[in-house]
Amino acid sequence: MSAQDPAPKRRILFVCHANTSRSIIAEKVLQRMLAEQGLDGRVEVRSGGIAPFARDGSLVSLDARFVLREVGIDLPQGAGATDLKRQRHLLSAADVILVMTEEQRRMLAAFPEAEGKTVMTVRELAGESGDIADPAMQDEDVFRHTRDEITRCLAHGLARLLAA
Repeated sequence: MSAQDPAPKRRILFVCHANTSRSIIAEKVLQRMLAEQGLDGRVEVRSGGIAPFARDGSLVSLDARFVLREVGIDLPQGAGATDLKRQRHLLSAADVILVMTEEQRRMLAAFPEAEGKTVMTVRELAGESGDIADPAMQDEDVFRHTRDEITRCLAHGLARLLAA
């Protein structure tokens, strides 16, 4: 961003356990949705993992890469996970934090940087309840279903997200 460009109006952070599939899928799908509406310069979208086993640079799931590629989204070579325990500034900077599960919402309580932030599950964003289940260690069809559920929820909740 150049010096004359305004700072992003909104900062959205997706959170899941390891940041190797669900939150990466959500980040990339939302970035594309925003770009298609000409809003990519006004909204910054990031993602990170919150679990004890989340690590900076962990490899993105190959299945997550495959199901994103199927819808025309290619992850750059070397793209890796972000550990929010080490990258707490992302929590501080976020206007809205979207989690995949209620457990992750509870885990955020251990992070003072998330206090007072708008936090909701991806399903809540779409006016629903429930979690987006972790597809890890399952077949590609489960990853496709996860991608499609995330995409549907983001499409239903996009206006709400931008207004939050």
